[in-house]
Amino acid sequence: MWTLLRQSPDAKPEIDKAIVVSPSSLVRNWYNEVGKWLGGRVTPVAIDGGSKDDIDRQLGSSSPFSHIMSNQSNGHRLKNSDNQTYQALNSMSAQRRVLISGTPIQNDLLEYFSLVHFVNAGILGTAQEFKKRFELPILKGRDADASDKDRQAGEEKLKELISIVNRCLIRRTSDILSKYLPVKIEQVVCCRLTPLQTELYKRFLRQAKPIETLQEGKINVSSLSSITSLKKLCNHPALIYDKCVEREEGFEGALDLFPPSYNTKAVEPQLSGKMLVLDYILAMTRTTTSDKVVLVSNYTQTLDLFEKLCRSRRYLYVRLDGTMSIKKRAKIVEKFNNPANPEFIFMLSSKAGGCGLNLIGANRLVMFDPDWNPANDEQAMARVWRDGQKKTCYIYRLLSTGTIEEKILQRQAHKKALSSCVVDEEQDVERHFSLGELRELFTLNEETTSDTHDKFRCRRCVNSREVRSPPDDLDCTSDLSQWNHCFDKKGLRDQVLKASWDAAVSFVFHQHSHKEQKGVV
Repeated sequence: MWTLLRQSPDAKPEIDKAIVVSPSSLVRNWYNEVGKWLGGRVTPVAIDGGSKDDIDRQLGSSSPFSHIMSNQSNGHRLKNSDNQTYQALNSMSAQRRVLISGTPIQNDLLEYFSLVHFVNAGILGTAQEFKKRFELPILKGRDADASDKDRQAGEEKLKELISIVNRCLIRRTSDILSKYLPVKIEQVVCCRLTPLQTELYKRFLRQAKPIETLQEGKINVSSLSSITSLKKLCNHPALIYDKCVEREEGFEGALDLFPPSYNTKAVEPQLSGKMLVLDYILAMTRTTTSDKVVLVSNYTQTLDLFEKLCRSRRYLYVRLDGTMSIKKRAKIVEKFNNPANPEFIFMLSSKAGGCGLNLIGANRLVMFDPDWNPANDEQAMARVWRDGQKKTCYIYRLLSTGTIEEKILQRQAHKKALSSCVVDEEQDVERHFSLGELRELFTLNEETTSDTHDKFRCRRCVNSREVRSPPDDLDCTSDLSQWNHCFDKKGLRDQVLKASWDAAVSFVFHQHSHKEQKGVV
């Protein structure tokens, strides 16, 4: 922006003003960054609220080289060309548009089309033309059950799409930052269900019969409700206790399965495999390190359980969810990041605070439940491993073994494979999962240590032991099937997770961001 505001091939400024559009929670972030990097050379105006008259007045009084913030949304929100944000920004008379996104493909190729169309209208034709010409043949070729002919046709269309989009795309991965950041160790931790969770899970599948509600491979309202119930059960039986009391479909008679001493006011971590593992991770972190921890969940109800756990263990904590004002968010983040402040845990609702927050005061982060969208999880996990972090970072992604949560991780892997082959031009991206696996969402595999590892048909393991390590040049962005993995704690480097294994861990995938480079500051 500074370059464009100051010079051009014609020896005069290329632009008069720059408008940065971001989520309202990040407007102050951008304002601070402009001050940090351009200190005093540009006078930014931060607009994150107020009446139309107030905004007009601020815009009218700003200098020619002002840097103007708006409280709209960033690249993620422009994935749908029909929404109001897209329409509003599209109507602005800006000669040049730059769109910044770390996750250009979150769910499907039509989102990618919307982003490209926003910055370079018409380059890929209309949405309908794009779907017919590119999306359908590429997806058909990506399916695990695709014929050789379909795969070849899909590859050809993929190359054609990449060649067109590369005319207006600059792609930079986190690799260029790795040498400036400490090592990140990412761990996908499969946690066994407790006997109570197992019985509730099986009873729900028997009584609600969610497989029978699937129509032509599509998820309907009834299916969504079943998915939510199972995901909450994976977190902790407390989250479906009210459904059991009300004898809702799938939970008739389930109240009898709870122990007679069950207490709704206490968290009782021993009733949930994941909560038990979390309890151990927090205890070991607290007693053996000086590290702080970020806890992330998709459900505010789960954050309520975290609060109960922290109160019972006497951990100091702060909590950020959708009810907190933007100004208050900034204050608690600043306070938590100060090493002198005693707060040990920062609780975060992934929907409320997944984007942009800088939580480098912590270097351990627990993703308690997976999101369907890999980009949402990646956004949340990037809160601690970022500019300014000084310590080795540990990411724990908890999953309930053999349940719907592993299926969600598998769908994430499929979406990430699609993104890497379209955006990153990676060749031979693994094709593990068929697109017609919805029915498998509503099954429970009690015998496995990791349903995901089973799906990979791993050739590096013999008799439940990894005998051949993955190539040295792989990192956390590599396909999950290429990560290190272990069936017991001997294969772990993280001492905290190693000490927590016996709580309920059945399997771990683990990988590091890069090898530590000596002498790099």
